[in-house]
Amino acid sequence: MITFDQVTVRYEDTAEPALREVDLTIEEGELCLVVGHTGVGKSTLLGAVNGLVPHFTGGTLHGRVTVDGRDTAHHPPRELADVVGVVGQDPLDGFVTDTVEEELAYAMEQLATPPAVMRKRVEETLDLLGLADLRHRALHELSGGQQQRVAIGSVLTAHPRVLVLDEPTSALDPTAADEVLAAVTRLVHDLGVTVLMAEHRLERVVQYADRVIHLPGDGRAVHGAPGDILRTSSIAPPIVDLARTAGWDPLPLSVRDARRAATPLRTRLGAAEPAPVRPAPPAGAPALLTARGVTVAYHGVPAVREAGLDLRAGEITALMGRNGSGKSSLLWALQGSGPRKAGSVRVTSDGTARDPHTLPAAEARRLVGLVPQTPADLLYLESVGQELGQADSESADGDTSPRARRILDRLVPGIAGTTHPRDLSEGQKLALVLAIQLAATPRVLLLDEPTRGLDYRAKAELTRIVAALAAEGRSVVISTHDVEFVARTADRVVVMAEGDIVADGPTREVIVASPVFAPQTAKILAPLPFLTVDQVTAALDASEDGDRT
Repeated sequence: MITFDQVTVRYEDTAEPALREVDLTIEEGELCLVVGHTGVGKSTLLGAVNGLVPHFTGGTLHGRVTVDGRDTAHHPPRELADVVGVVGQDPLDGFVTDTVEEELAYAMEQLATPPAVMRKRVEETLDLLGLADLRHRALHELSGGQQQRVAIGSVLTAHPRVLVLDEPTSALDPTAADEVLAAVTRLVHDLGVTVLMAEHRLERVVQYADRVIHLPGDGRAVHGAPGDILRTSSIAPPIVDLARTAGWDPLPLSVRDARRAATPLRTRLGAAEPAPVRPAPPAGAPALLTARGVTVAYHGVPAVREAGLDLRAGEITALMGRNGSGKSSLLWALQGSGPRKAGSVRVTSDGTARDPHTLPAAEARRLVGLVPQTPADLLYLESVGQELGQADSESADGDTSPRARRILDRLVPGIAGTTHPRDLSEGQKLALVLAIQLAATPRVLLLDEPTRGLDYRAKAELTRIVAALAAEGRSVVISTHDVEFVARTADRVVVMAEGDIVADGPTREVIVASPVFAPQTAKILAPLPFLTVDQVTAALDASEDGDRT
């Protein structure tokens, strides 16, 4: 169905090609998972399938890419639209209509699908992706996860033979992600659709893959069975890390298979108490931000209802909940830029409590920094270097050293200062905005889906940066669907549903009690109280040291 024949893609002003002599054949009805660190060429590989590379992205393509017998060098994307459906990293970039129902029908209109068929497919897709209640909603009113589902649905209605998905679950809560992946799997198994999917949250998708294509970063593409590739790859989900630690063979790729293999490991761990994921925040730390009765409504529809929070110095709080539960609305209200129908927010700095909503934007940013779901909204200059320099010049303490550059290099190294921000991948854009906001060193930092588009290495670095900020006495709130990141990073978890705060407590108590939010390690080793592979490794090392003594 898809063939790469000695494909090399090189962009102008880059020393090395994004892809180098890639030979690859993907059969009909195969689900291929593309893995690799941020910026190694995954989006380039996907874009070559429907001709976006090089027809629209620029660069030079050597070799030959064929899809269903059509050479993409001679068939631009519009001539492949009946065969290949593509969903990019940012769903808003692909929307061309105003409402959910119109967006689902648009692709079929361009392909001259008969009206009766269009109506039937729209209804099927609404049910398949759980969008029926949103059919008449404006696209800009939807949460990020709802927009992601609409974007996927808009290409499914055309019944493509090949489906290309770039981070399809990045903005989805665990339940919605499972629903989308189940739908994609049905397309593969029941209709023979070929799926090429790039995803950083491998724990969600690796069990569904027929084959893994690993891009190690030197332009090559190494492919094979998931177990064979992941056993030695530089990027792997927690279940694989746990299997490597325990020495399991064959390598389990699902929680079910891992639990079957885990009985000896649970016995070895015995009654061992896991070490804390990170040092506990200081007891009795003062509240840097106090919110009481915060209410947000849009067109009379409540998004947040009388929410109350105390954000304390040195504490990392995870804000969780299904898509549309009000997380982003609450963050914007706390930061001061978003609407607030009722309630109060006070941020304490230098002994003075102030409401950021009443302050000039620059001053409010020094009190409460916010990284939105769509970080590109904060990028407006012509180069990465200009963005970083502007951030340093606006820093609160007058430090003009390249602080933002250092933070960016820790998150995603190697981005040239001359690069235009719009040419970055979504993960790189996020890292750039994180560096810009962190350069202002706000007392309270709010991150809305900060791990979207980041690989495991970048997320580990983000955890270290966030922990360092908390150690300096700052308070950090992270709105996320990434349960693995929460398990490694957060002291406290707040769960929202339909605008209400329904749970608030220590991370272990909240996420282990929920089958939806529990990380893979907790599911595999239950009822033992382990959340991360690092905790398991530390416990095994301590047990071996005890045996030697």
